[in-house]
Amino acid sequence: MIPSVLPTYNRAPLTFVKGEGAWLTEADGRRFLDLGAGIAVNALGHAHPALVNALTEQAHALWHVSNLYHIPQQQALADKLVEHTFADTVFFTNSGTESCELAVKMARKYFYDKDQPERVEIITFDGSFHGRSSAGIAAAGSEKMTKGFGPLLPGFVHVTFGDLDGVTNAITDKTAAIMIEPVQGEGGIRPVPDAELKALRQICDDNGLLLILDEVQCGVGRTGKLFAHEWAGITPDIMMVAKGIGGGFPLGAVLATEDAASGMTAGTHGSTYGGNPLGCAVGCAVIDQVATPAFLEGVNRKAGMLRQKLEGLIAEHPEVFEEVRGTGLMLGLKCKAPNIDMVNAGYDNEVITVPAADNVIRLLPPLTLTEDDIAQAVIRLDKAAAQVEESMASA
Repeated sequence: MIPSVLPTYNRAPLTFVKGEGAWLTEADGRRFLDLGAGIAVNALGHAHPALVNALTEQAHALWHVSNLYHIPQQQALADKLVEHTFADTVFFTNSGTESCELAVKMARKYFYDKDQPERVEIITFDGSFHGRSSAGIAAAGSEKMTKGFGPLLPGFVHVTFGDLDGVTNAITDKTAAIMIEPVQGEGGIRPVPDAELKALRQICDDNGLLLILDEVQCGVGRTGKLFAHEWAGITPDIMMVAKGIGGGFPLGAVLATEDAASGMTAGTHGSTYGGNPLGCAVGCAVIDQVATPAFLEGVNRKAGMLRQKLEGLIAEHPEVFEEVRGTGLMLGLKCKAPNIDMVNAGYDNEVITVPAADNVIRLLPPLTLTEDDIAQAVIRLDKAAAQVEESMASA
């Protein structure tokens, strides 16, 4: 008999009932150090007072009215995002998947309104992840994402990650945009080098294309800048955001320049829940915390400390780990042992990590984790690695 919850998830045997900071409490009372943060969602950790206050205050005032009406909290958050980013305008969604859908529509509508309706193709990269909608899986193109879900949405051209010549060769008179994650998350924590992001920006400029950045996982302070592309000194035309922007409340956004968004006029897109008062009240509180120099300096300081300790961990367990990769507090441990063995050993030692492609475990902790949390992270990961080593030796 099928379970009442559709069985599409391979869940760990854990049930968490409370969270505080970087820690989660299981139903049986055990405390786990959370280095996953709900897959880079809980940017300010669990039960952050500013977010609890924002949500509670708004819940007592107004929950939902729909986008038939003006929403002051939505306007406030849009103004903050425009102030702190390249964007001139913002559309709010409920998730990264919905943000991907709009980014694709926006790019195609842009060229349609420029009397170039043939320009519908978007260049994407292997190892990418843009959500699980029809557009998202077609954009990623991998068999794992697409098998059984055909016919796929046409209009995506897939290029090898890191192959700039391949990008240039893929451009035709049908090309509308290039879409890329500045740091691939699901693909195994693979950062795009700054020089390559600059080159992609230049390719777009030289060929009249739009540059779409997917910062759903790597944005909102995760890399030590408010958004990851800032390290390269470039700006996109369209950017997809979600996860950390809501600090745990379902919230996403598409940010765009006035030019790139010019085709999206009244009636061309919409959302019943997107940008609702609850989500935007929390989003405002998140941005107020994260978009400050002091907060981002703290992320970079803690990221350096964690990375240094992880390098030592690799040296202690060369049979388990191969390398550290990533940037900021978006780090990956490339494993020699099966990565899922390391994830499960982490559960046994009360530390949470997240598996990814290329045999990597992701470390995506709350940006608010403390130095004591970092010390505990390494202690628990060390114990988990020793457990994996012991299992390998007895196999």
